[in-house]
Amino acid sequence: MAGRSRRPGFGADGEPSSPDDVPGAAEDDLGDPESVARSICLRALTGAAKTRQQLADLLARRGIPEDAAVAVLDRFTEIGLIDDAAFARAWVGSRQAGRGLARRALRAELNAKGVDAEVAAEAVALVDDDDERVAARELVRRRLASMRRLDRATATRRLMGMLARKGYSGGLSASVVRDALDQRDLEPGDLEQVGDAWADPLEAGEDALLP
Repeated sequence: MAGRSRRPGFGADGEPSSPDDVPGAAEDDLGDPESVARSICLRALTGAAKTRQQLADLLARRGIPEDAAVAVLDRFTEIGLIDDAAFARAWVGSRQAGRGLARRALRAELNAKGVDAEVAAEAVALVDDDDERVAARELVRRRLASMRRLDRATATRRLMGMLARKGYSGGLSASVVRDALDQRDLEPGDLEQVGDAWADPLEAGEDALLP
């Protein structure tokens, strides 16, 4: 049996390859290329902000001629419907707070979405060293709760791997993991001794005051 032809933006099974590739209104097939491009972009932007490159890729998949696509994208950029700098700032804020990503991972994600390297760098600069350390500690704290039965070497390997996938440097990861495991590995007796060392003698009873 002869294979079925594949329409632009559709997979081999005939389904759209992404949500933005869902066919548009019937009038899209009847209008001039720029009108069709405007319609496609407006529908795509209704769901969520997009970078210029994401919209350019979408228009290409939908078969819009390059000159018409560029004209529409230029106009949308001019009136602020496309703003890669604002997109990058919002993306960094969301992904750093929600997923705990480090700056290296954030830059990689923005690059994958077609954000200019300089624009991405400015957005990622909003995250400083302290932000990264706090986020890494929280990631380790949450993950460590499920590792109570693991030995230190295994826990270290898994935690380091997790932080590496999130974009953290080896030095920061090692420091955060070591501190977290040191705290976990304190025996209950050690914790009691630490508490006793700082106890107020007046609250410990009269016996604490005897020579």
